[in-house]
Amino acid sequence: MELPAEVVDGVLNRLRRIEGQVRGLQQMIADGRDCRDVTTQIAAANRALEQVGFVLVASGLTWCVQHPDESAAAGYDVADVQKMFMKLA
Repeated sequence: MELPAEVVDGVLNRLRRIEGQVRGLQQMIADGRDCRDVTTQIAAANRALEQVGFVLVASGLTWCVQHPDESAAAGYDVADVQKMFMKLA
């Protein structure tokens, strides 16, 4: 499956931000911050990861629909990509 360069760049940027969020969470826990604050940040990081997954799968599904023969040869038929999408839903 080939993803457009702008999708890859965007996903990598999002993952770097999430990485920063997780480091912040580690620090919050080490500092003994309030559980409510930590939980709020965990939920935000979780939503951000879900969005990354949706972007990847949506882009992959688009590629599969536009290139059905190539995607089937690569082992990514539309049904498989739909299953990946449902894992995130």
